[in-house]
Amino acid sequence: MATVGHDRPPTTEDTSLVTTCGRRIAVRCLRLASADRPIRRVALDVGRDQGGEPGAWAALTAEEARDLARLLLLQAGLAERGTGTV
Repeated sequence: MATVGHDRPPTTEDTSLVTTCGRRIAVRCLRLASADRPIRRVALDVGRDQGGEPGAWAALTAEEARDLARLLLLQAGLAERGTGTV
C-alpha cells in the first residue's frame, strides 16, 4: 500500500516511492548496448521489505509499461471508490 500526498515518506529520487510497508519502488529507463540493436526497457524494482525479504524486478517494454500503468490506475480508482476488483 502506498501513501499519498504530504503523508508520503521522503524519497531520494523522483523516480521512486516508499510504500507504507517500507518498500522502495523505483522506476527507471534501462538501456542495454547491443552490437546489432540497442535494448530499451522500463525497469521496475521493488526493494526489500522491512524484514529484509528480497524484492522483485521486471524489465518492461514501453507497451507493457503503459498496460501496467493503465491497470494500476484502474485498480486505484476502484480502491478509492471502495468497489471490488475487475
